[in-house]
Amino acid sequence: MSQDDRHRITVDIHNKTYTIIGTERESHVKLVASLVDQKMKEIHNVNKQLDTTRLAVLTAVNTMNDYLKLKEDYATLLGSFNKKEDK
Repeated sequence: MSQDDRHRITVDIHNKTYTIIGTERESHVKLVASLVDQKMKEIHNVNKQLDTTRLAVLTAVNTMNDYLKLKEDYATLLGSFNKKEDK
């Protein structure tokens, strides 16, 4: 990855502005930031007492949990598909 391939994209997450530097398309980065912001709002609405650090950690834990469940579902689906293909 060269310096020329990288983009600087400004996003807002939980009322703070962040500059993301990377090679992903701007629309993708903004979507990811929006989803993180949405998840933080969901968790904050349940427990308004959380400080930003705890809120960020709980958001990361919830997001990783969702990711692992989807990964397991995908593996199960792929296994079912491969079994049908072998028949």
